[in-house]
Amino acid sequence: MDGEMVLNTAYNGSKRFTQWNVDHANATGFGAAADDYMERGIDLNEQLIRNKPSTFLMKVSGDAMIDAGIFNGDIVIVDRSVKAANGKIVIAILNGEMLIRRLEKTFNKTRLIPETRKLSPIDIDLAAADFSIWGVVTYCIHAV
Repeated sequence: MDGEMVLNTAYNGSKRFTQWNVDHANATGFGAAADDYMERGIDLNEQLIRNKPSTFLMKVSGDAMIDAGIFNGDIVIVDRSVKAANGKIVIAILNGEMLIRRLEKTFNKTRLIPETRKLSPIDIDLAAADFSIWGVVTYCIHAV
């Protein structure tokens, strides 16, 4: 412990030190005038994820949502804390299979609507089917 100063409750101050004993950086000159207007980088986690513990990234397989701009191989950001409402694109589990579809809820009927003409809507019989909404799609990342 040669040359080190131990600080404890009986510390008496630093009057025996001068400014030359204090370590410092050799910084000279002035900062650039443009530094005041500099923006920090874009953080995609900050921009796209609202609730980190309940947000997941999923890769889309299939063409069920191509008219909504979600293509095969795209990555969707799914938030499980967002309430599934009429018209939202959801990840649904129907009889053990995960589907990405637009949710249509009326007073007496629940449907999963694909965004392509190749597939037909799925009417959900809530009493007979094993059905749940896994999460709501909040963003789609599409590679160009």
